[in-house]
Amino acid sequence: MNARRSLLNIALLTVAAMPLSGLLTAAVAADPKVQLMFVQSSESLRADDKTLRLVNVSPQTIYFTDRPVRMAGHITMPAYLKEWTAAAGLDNFSKDPPNATLSVYESGKEANTLTVVEISHPVVEGKDIVYRYKLLEGKVPTKGGATSLFIDWIGPGGGVGAGFHGVGAGGRGVGVR
Repeated sequence: MNARRSLLNIALLTVAAMPLSGLLTAAVAADPKVQLMFVQSSESLRADDKTLRLVNVSPQTIYFTDRPVRMAGHITMPAYLKEWTAAAGLDNFSKDPPNATLSVYESGKEANTLTVVEISHPVVEGKDIVYRYKLLEGKVPTKGGATSLFIDWIGPGGGVGAGFHGVGAGGRGVGVR
C-alpha cells in the first residue's frame, strides 16, 4: 500500500511540475543571445574623409559568433546587404549602424594600420563596396593594400543569427529570430 501511495505521489508531482518544465525550457532557449560578427576582405582600400571603398571585395561575407553558441560561415553580398534594411527586422544595421575595425596593409609599414569606425549606407559598385563612415579611433589611410573590415555584432531581433534562416541549426543562411 505504501509503495502504491508513493508511486501515486510521484505521478502527481510529475504532472504538477510539467508546466514549470515548459517555462524553464523557454527561459533556457531565450538566454543564448547569439551575436554575429562579420568580416569583409578586399584587395585594397581607397578612402576619403567620408567614405571607405573596399576595392575588389570578396563576394562572400564571413560571419562568426563567440561562446557559448559557436557558429561560422559565409553569406552572399545580397544577403549581407539585406541586413541593412527593414526587412531584416526591428534591430537592423541601418537603425543601429555597427562599429567596425578596419585593418589595412600599407607597404613599408611593419604592422597593419588599425582604425575604428562606425559604418553606414553600404553600396556595391561593381566589385567594390563603399561605406560612409564616422571616425571613432585612429586614422583612416587614404589608400592601402590588402584590407579587412571586422564588423561588430547584430543579435536577437535583428536579421542575423541562429534561427533567421538557421545556421548550424539545420537551416540555410544566418539569423536570430
